[in-house]
Amino acid sequence: MGSLTAKAVQAAKPGRHIDGKGLYLLVKPSGAKSWVLRVQVDGRRRDYGIGSLDILSLAEAREKAAQGRKWAKAGIDPSLEWKKERAEIPTFKAAAIRYHQNIETGWKKGKHSLQWLATLESYAYPHIGDLPVTVIDTTAIHKVLLPIWLKVPETARRVRQRIGAVLDYAHGQGWRASEAPMRAVSKGLPKQPRKGEHFAAMPYSDLPDFMEKVRGLEATTGRLALQFTILTAARSGETRGATWGEIDLEAKLWTIPGERMKAGQAHVVPLSAPAVAILTEMRGLFTTKAELVFPGLKRKALSDMTLAKALKTAGGEGYTVHGMRSAFRDWVAEKMPTVPGDVAEAALAHAIPNKVEAAYRRTKFLEQRTELMDKWADYLAGKSNVVRLASNG
Repeated sequence: MGSLTAKAVQAAKPGRHIDGKGLYLLVKPSGAKSWVLRVQVDGRRRDYGIGSLDILSLAEAREKAAQGRKWAKAGIDPSLEWKKERAEIPTFKAAAIRYHQNIETGWKKGKHSLQWLATLESYAYPHIGDLPVTVIDTTAIHKVLLPIWLKVPETARRVRQRIGAVLDYAHGQGWRASEAPMRAVSKGLPKQPRKGEHFAAMPYSDLPDFMEKVRGLEATTGRLALQFTILTAARSGETRGATWGEIDLEAKLWTIPGERMKAGQAHVVPLSAPAVAILTEMRGLFTTKAELVFPGLKRKALSDMTLAKALKTAGGEGYTVHGMRSAFRDWVAEKMPTVPGDVAEAALAHAIPNKVEAAYRRTKFLEQRTELMDKWADYLAGKSNVVRLASNG
């Protein structure tokens, strides 16, 4: 057993940290950590990089170092052997193509065979296509599935099944030490609505009490992002991907570019005072300028599960974040009878087939939507006079 511990590895500062038997952890000034093996081959002492801490744990690094020492003792250059191993391990994309070639002979030629790879090309390859099958874990698979899990549920389930099939095939070929971690993957995904079922929406009458409860809890990025999502009637992904470049605090506007919108059209969201207050609080939480408004760990985007957890821990178990949009729409329909339906639809950025009409709604209704979102914020804050004023208006 070496001298390092898992805790010591995580806390290691820049420099060399010796574990023993030639293995040490190298920490660069940037904070990047990698494993290095120092051994003697053919009378010469050399250092061999054996992988970063992101890929190899302490135990895995010791196991790889032990193999390297055996090769060195036999006069074999460890780096050459590891290079051979890497050359034999295919990427996920290469493994998927080989698996597909093996199984498509049992299919009737046509649509299904073409679609099988097409879904992976569209959704999986951008995230894990170039990764060796050995390093694809639950986290990597979640990066593929979370953005589409609630947006296109049926397609997402197919992608999950096909990723699992490819990784199981890789295990059978000896390229992976284990089968696909699909049980762990499934546990980390939010519950999908049943076929024909809408996203579970909290009754809008419960929302003022719910928002008060969330505000009374410790302010975390997830809870602030959840409140902001409800206040703006936005989709979860729109909030999680929001950048400071999209925010104009002075004008109280959030302009989401078309590439981040479901309908592919830019969407301008009027920001109520409570929404602006949340943005101001988020800006104050980070001393360095973060690109994302609601950054998660390592300044990456929050996961959909983070918002779902914030909802659940505040008493919203059984409901979905996406369902808050339905609650907003119900509130407008039942408590704001003077507000035209087109204004409510524009606030939700629902797709409009006619591009001219879509542009008209975005500009013409901005003033009305600003007033609507202010009244929505007042309602969520428990100001009952909102409804009374709307009825008299």
